[in-house]
Amino acid sequence: MSMKYAQRLCQRLSQLALVVGFSLAPTNIGLAQSSNNNTVSYTQFLNALKAGEVRSVELYQEQGLAKFRRKNQPEQSPPQEVRLFDRNPELVELLRQVSSRYDTTVRVVASGNESAVVGLVSNLMLGFLLLIVFLMILQRVSNAPGGPGQILNFGKSRARFQMEAQTGVTFGDVAGIEEAKEELQEVVTFLKNSEKFTSIGARIPKGVLLIGPPGTGKTLLAKAIAGEAGVPFFSISGSEFVEMFVGVGASRVRDLFRKAKENAPCLVFIDEIDAVGRQRGAGIGGGNDEREQTLNQLLTEMDGFEGNTGIIVIAATNRPDVLDAALLRPGRFDRQITVDLPSYKGRLQILQVHARNKKIAPEVSLEAIARRTPGFSGAELANLLNEAAILTARRRKPAITNAEIDDAIDRVTIGMTLTPLLDSKKKWLIAYHEVGHALLMTLLKHADPLNKVTIIPRSGGVGGFAQQIFDEERVDSGLYTRAWLLDEITILLGGRAAEVEIFGDAEVTVGASSDLRAVANLAREMVTRYGMSDLGHLALETTGNEVFLGRDLMPRAEYSEAVAVQIDHQVREIVMHCYEIARKLIREHRVAIDKLVELLLEKETIDGDEFRALVRQYTTLPVKDPPWKATATPVSFRQDAERS
Repeated sequence: MSMKYAQRLCQRLSQLALVVGFSLAPTNIGLAQSSNNNTVSYTQFLNALKAGEVRSVELYQEQGLAKFRRKNQPEQSPPQEVRLFDRNPELVELLRQVSSRYDTTVRVVASGNESAVVGLVSNLMLGFLLLIVFLMILQRVSNAPGGPGQILNFGKSRARFQMEAQTGVTFGDVAGIEEAKEELQEVVTFLKNSEKFTSIGARIPKGVLLIGPPGTGKTLLAKAIAGEAGVPFFSISGSEFVEMFVGVGASRVRDLFRKAKENAPCLVFIDEIDAVGRQRGAGIGGGNDEREQTLNQLLTEMDGFEGNTGIIVIAATNRPDVLDAALLRPGRFDRQITVDLPSYKGRLQILQVHARNKKIAPEVSLEAIARRTPGFSGAELANLLNEAAILTARRRKPAITNAEIDDAIDRVTIGMTLTPLLDSKKKWLIAYHEVGHALLMTLLKHADPLNKVTIIPRSGGVGGFAQQIFDEERVDSGLYTRAWLLDEITILLGGRAAEVEIFGDAEVTVGASSDLRAVANLAREMVTRYGMSDLGHLALETTGNEVFLGRDLMPRAEYSEAVAVQIDHQVREIVMHCYEIARKLIREHRVAIDKLVELLLEKETIDGDEFRALVRQYTTLPVKDPPWKATATPVSFRQDAERS
């Protein structure tokens, strides 16, 4: 028992003793108080006896007390009392004489046995109450987490177990990841009909590792496998193996696989396996000994001297780069399934699943929403429809409309709408800044077209933003051309270029800080990773040198100082070239910019079609329309933190 519980026990026992002691003490105290009301001295008592004034006497020898009544005393009045000495033979002789001479009644009252019984019963009750309190406190301490009663259970597995997995999820509830579902269907078939594979000598994978970004549905897939197979299902998180006591994690692994063998064939699902499966012996001063012991035991159980026939381990992680190589080899996790972000068809299927229980207006097109959201995961799409439903209920509408979908996309990607700015210098600065971005999106040949531009502020310090319609195929494939990258850098610099051209260098604000960070990163990647500069087709920097357990503390220099100077020079050349193009276009279209700013200040939001129509009136350059204009909708966003 810990010191804290022992102190609390002593405190409660002392309080209980005081309460019981006071409740048992009032007999003698009441007797003493009552005896002080009608008490006479011993001498007065003797004189009354000798004078024949006493009618009756009661002697309480155990208490050393005598009670007597005088002959002239009323019957309803209480008797008088007198304290006796321990030895008083003269009193006994006097009482014998008085009783015969004056007809005085003398009676001896024996009360000693009754008081002894009462004292014994009181002590037994006190001991019984103390014993009950002690047992209750001991039981509470034993059941507490980490208490004495839990010591023997440290090594027990904490996996949730279901004999018949009723997860409520099947493959019909999983959409957008058809390739992963097809591969995992083999696992379900093996669990239901293993003879189909074993009859021709095939061996089902012992482990399946689900890899993918957060929110893509890895845990949902595991629940669907359990729901489809209908076999015993163990689920546990990787962090639940590791405790502060060395050896507990390994013991839990042994206990988990022992239970799994007793219920084979079955599924074992380990979520976030990177918490226990990190690379061993890496990092500063080595690794975590408890985690390494747990990992060693897991490796042995999955593919040791004893086979685990009928046990299929499914694990999920979004950080496969930190996992130990021994864990990924065939025989342990034989199959690695990538659960990637969904494509257009996948997003449409996910939206159809999450739209089942929502009231959506007939004019809302799920196909249009799917085109607007490349790069969204399944969890983000579910959150998008939920935010739209919340906005619909707040606005007291019967069904979700396109307005709620638009606001929900902006709220999820950019932030919550704040109160519009009042007419001030800050509002003019933000308007020119955002129109600078929007104009370059409209005029540059290889840029993605504009969807809308707004100066309504958002949470997180976003004063306004210009939103593009990114090409879905380019986003999904990740193939970006050099011309597109240069135009993207030019667009990012459009806000700063507009501030300089309109207000001058002295009035430049910090609103372009996020733009400049993006420009620096993009230009440096063009030089050091993509080979898009005069330095040649060289990859001078590689990714994966982060500082964490399993990686180097200091990244190794991959080029000399002279090459570093050339890299900086090339990055500066790219940035300055794009900046000059941005300033030139803004300078040449100053009239159009002024008109657009006036319109933006009046309406606070301009959509892409209206913006392009106005630009065509003031330029001879071709204005870029969306190639899929019939179904054109915004699929991404750009945000600029405007701070005065």
